[in-house]
Amino acid sequence: MDTTNLFRLDGRVALVTGGSRGIGKMIAAGFIAQGAKVYISSRKADACFATAEELGENCIALPQDVSSVAGCKALAAQFAEQESKLDILVNNAGAAWGEPFEVFPEIGWDKVMDLNVKSPFFLTQSLFEPLKAAASRTRPAKVINITSIDGQRLNPWDTYSYHASKSALIYLTKRMAARLIRDSINVTSIAPGAFGSEMNRAARDHGDAVAQAIPAKRIGMDEDMAGAAIYLASRAGDYVVGDTITVDGGLVNASLGSSIDG
Repeated sequence: MDTTNLFRLDGRVALVTGGSRGIGKMIAAGFIAQGAKVYISSRKADACFATAEELGENCIALPQDVSSVAGCKALAAQFAEQESKLDILVNNAGAAWGEPFEVFPEIGWDKVMDLNVKSPFFLTQSLFEPLKAAASRTRPAKVINITSIDGQRLNPWDTYSYHASKSALIYLTKRMAARLIRDSINVTSIAPGAFGSEMNRAARDHGDAVAQAIPAKRIGMDEDMAGAAIYLASRAGDYVVGDTITVDGGLVNASLGSSIDG
């Protein structure tokens, strides 16, 4: 048994949605450091190109809004102009919405459910052929959905559609995995806890205070997220199918009841 290159991604091609910032950028940087060629996509073209330039020559920007099926198909077409095979797809693009129950709006439901649940399904569907082209029994292709600990337990905020969407994506991960394993495509998910980002401004701006409710007594760092994603994407994670890895410092599974936003 040789574990020397167990976590390497040399020669592999990845696509990370929502890759210009936050968790998507952490994952993209981690993949590049392990030898992968990484395409990143985000709705804001300027941010997408800026991050690609920052991450170096092995990072390529493909700006696109994947909140609709048409956008998912357009991104798949853009990718097909560059590559014929896709080893790793990370469905990370997401949105949240918080308003009191009494006034929670339809747009706050539809926007979040569309981007967080519908888009991962239809983008994977749109990229099915290049995923199949890269996949084999000895080296499966990978689809990694970024879910959330808010799909596993409640937070104290009025984020009704976000809770519902992330719970749905965790179970959709299992259902997609059951089908795509037939084509040597492994589908898994990562459920992050408190990582500093535009979506989780509490962790970003008040990390020390947020950390007090986490058993590990700190918020997540870039390496924590990159490490989990590299594990699932690499040979090290080839036998993991349909599961969700919780990366949260123990909040969900080692907490005595504290609750923070994930």
